[in-house]
Amino acid sequence: MLWVAIIGLVMTVVAVALAGRRALFLYKLATVGPPAPERVEYARTHVGDEVKAQLVEVFGQKKLLKWTPSGVAHFFVMWAFFILLTVYIEAYGAIIQGAITGRPNFHIPLIGQWGVLGFLQDFIAVACLAGLVAFAIIRVKNSPKTLGRDSRFSGSHLGGAWLVLFMIFNIIWTLFLARGAAAANGNLPYSSGAFVSLGLGEVLPQSHLLEEIALLLHIGFMLVFLVIVVNSKHLHIFTAPLNVLFSRRPDGLGGAPEMRVAGKPVDFEDEDLDPEKLGRGTIADTTWKGFLDFYSCTECGRCQSQCPAWNTDKPLSPKMLILDQRDHAFKVAPYLLAAQQGVEHKDTDVLALLEKPLVGEEGVIHPDVLWSCTNCGACVEQCPVDIEHIDHILDMRRYQVMVESSFPSEAGVMVKNLENKGNPWGMSEMKRADWIEELDFEVEIVEDKMPEGTEYLFWVGCAGALEDRAKKTTKAVAELLHIAGVKFAVLGPMEACSGDPARRLGMEYLFNMLAQQNIETLNEAGVKKIVATCPHCFNTLANEYPQLGGAYEVVHHTQLLSKLVDEGLLTPVTPIEEKITYHDPCFLGRHNKVYSQPRDIMSKVPGVQTQEMHRHKDRGFCCGAGGARMWMEERIGKRINTERVDEALTTNPDTVSTACPFCMVMLGDAINEKKNNGEAKESLEVVDVAQLLIKSVKGAS
Repeated sequence: MLWVAIIGLVMTVVAVALAGRRALFLYKLATVGPPAPERVEYARTHVGDEVKAQLVEVFGQKKLLKWTPSGVAHFFVMWAFFILLTVYIEAYGAIIQGAITGRPNFHIPLIGQWGVLGFLQDFIAVACLAGLVAFAIIRVKNSPKTLGRDSRFSGSHLGGAWLVLFMIFNIIWTLFLARGAAAANGNLPYSSGAFVSLGLGEVLPQSHLLEEIALLLHIGFMLVFLVIVVNSKHLHIFTAPLNVLFSRRPDGLGGAPEMRVAGKPVDFEDEDLDPEKLGRGTIADTTWKGFLDFYSCTECGRCQSQCPAWNTDKPLSPKMLILDQRDHAFKVAPYLLAAQQGVEHKDTDVLALLEKPLVGEEGVIHPDVLWSCTNCGACVEQCPVDIEHIDHILDMRRYQVMVESSFPSEAGVMVKNLENKGNPWGMSEMKRADWIEELDFEVEIVEDKMPEGTEYLFWVGCAGALEDRAKKTTKAVAELLHIAGVKFAVLGPMEACSGDPARRLGMEYLFNMLAQQNIETLNEAGVKKIVATCPHCFNTLANEYPQLGGAYEVVHHTQLLSKLVDEGLLTPVTPIEEKITYHDPCFLGRHNKVYSQPRDIMSKVPGVQTQEMHRHKDRGFCCGAGGARMWMEERIGKRINTERVDEALTTNPDTVSTACPFCMVMLGDAINEKKNNGEAKESLEVVDVAQLLIKSVKGAS
């Protein structure tokens, strides 16, 4: 057995050296860019949250198990890696003990002869084989050669995936060969439990040479697999737990991260601020967390399959957005690392590669890809390894907007309106209170301080105050609060845009200006609790204003109205005999996990029959307005709002309900187009959940 030990240990040293060299390279490359100290700080101060995330997402495979059978297959293959570590301890112990004593009958102390462990080892190995078969079937069934763009594997590196499946298969069959040969020779530590290994021991011949060769084959395939893994997309085996550890909490949705330069939040009043450092212009501007995203991408395509842009024939694939950056990073890596060591490159080709822009006609990412994103969050929601695609897009947009002044021309009008009038439509701030005149009761407008006894500030929002369709929601909410006896006030002309369109466009400076103006107004007025009808305002006020010192208790109107109905302060009585399908606003649903309250309200309205669309809740489909796309033309592929309305029409609804003014506009426009083409009934309309509730409540009075 001495020769087996020598060969085994030599193979191990070589493989570990190769893998270690690659790991060092990956570490150095990831740390080329600016730091991300906020990620480390959060993980350090929220240990409980991080432990829970590891248990639920990594070990529990929560996100993957939403996708069956692929999720179940991955669950068993992943757990095979954990449980079969004990087999490798046994294998190395056997070759070392065999070299010393001549008898490779090693067992792990204390648990090494426990039949339950033997059963687990064999069971998980068999389950892993079944998982490999499932993966092969899924990949053949969803082959890009057959499905083309509809395949979630479109664009993935398919050869590497098949190689890894083949290597795992080799590891499993050699495992059983080695354990079966050990059983035949009486060297297997288990007398029961290891049902496959013991069964093979009954049929395999007693041969020490077979056992030795099988051990070397098994260890050899494992070591080759290790080297392949650290040089392939399956690097995620090691980096995914780290990516989950340092991801944003509670997840990568909700508020956009504040912009940082050299790891510190940007201060736009700092005279030493280098404007060229705003956002991400080249791959060298990527933080180590961004590189972790690159390393962790499994190329599974779940993000791509859920992306509304990709599903409507636009060039944005969240998966390819990450892979294209990763491939470019690896291509430029030697020169980046050399430059970090002080080496000056004079070769024009090298300099061109180093300075290649991330975004541009000749850049890594085409502008049409960048500006197709609606920030809906479907990609982040479905990614099993917590890649934060939206953060990448926002950083690149920030550079394009603030450094290059390069963005869709229509958005420029919106930016000027925000700068000059404080709203995207460019209307006078005095019009913000016009809707109040259409009510038959008084609504208090804040002058300096919140009126005494007022519980909520009603944040009306630009759309809610200025857009005719959204004003119906505003008036309905105001009436419902009045009926329920909830005291509220509005800012009226003092309210400015929350800044969401500016921030999601990438105009961080303008967002800061608007947000600080609003925070000053809110703080001076003594505002503590806010109710908002627009999910974009709701998300910004609740999740992004705290970054600038504005901390308030913020609720969406559906959350408050649902609570009032439950408490008996609002009683829907008049039946609404309609079939209604509900559209989940992305910034209310995926970004803030508010799914139940709008549905609870509808369930309390007599007569309403609800019918879910195929894509709903965390897999809901965007209306197309997020990410500042409300103010940009949609020139490529099918319109996202048309796709969503087509899906809504499959439920044959009388009404489409939602809880967002942007969604009302987008879906309403698509429905009107369908009506003009004779594809939808004339009575079909889009209403806010609050409108349904007031219709039922007022009818009872």
